[in-house]
Amino acid sequence: MNELIFCPRCASALDSREVAGRIRRACPDTACGFVHWDNPLPVVAGLVEYRGQILLARNAAWTEGMFALITGFLERDETPEDGIRREIKEETNLETDAISLLGVYEFMRKNELIIAYHAVCDGDIQLSEELAEFRLVAPHQVRPWRAGTGHAVAEWLRRRNLPVEYVESARMSIAG
Repeated sequence: MNELIFCPRCASALDSREVAGRIRRACPDTACGFVHWDNPLPVVAGLVEYRGQILLARNAAWTEGMFALITGFLERDETPEDGIRREIKEETNLETDAISLLGVYEFMRKNELIIAYHAVCDGDIQLSEELAEFRLVAPHQVRPWRAGTGHAVAEWLRRRNLPVEYVESARMSIAG
């Protein structure tokens, strides 16, 4: 975890103290008044359905065999729906034809709040430099993991009366 050490306003060393009922990093200079609230970051995630299959992608920084949903940070002045459409287009070159909310999930390990969508997409897949590879997987072969976007995959499977079989891996896996 990257802890904020210095005040971004006045450069004083921050201390830890109770603010609004929680221990927070805050500027000791009362004239400055900066408090680091450390609120979760909003992340959008897309379970991309492409021609009847699910598109899972491997980030270029991940080890081989680790695949997950398309994700990205929500940008200023952007709705979550617009954000996931943008991320899907940027990372895969696909157009989103239909979109529906799967749910909102905590991801405390990374201090993120995930807003997950099911996105039906089409076009020619062209990966950005951020992604190393992708796989198209039959829906019944997708296996969620027990945190973050894995909960969205499990919800999508449940809505289709497909079996939900969790894996212990840190990312989505594929059966078989």
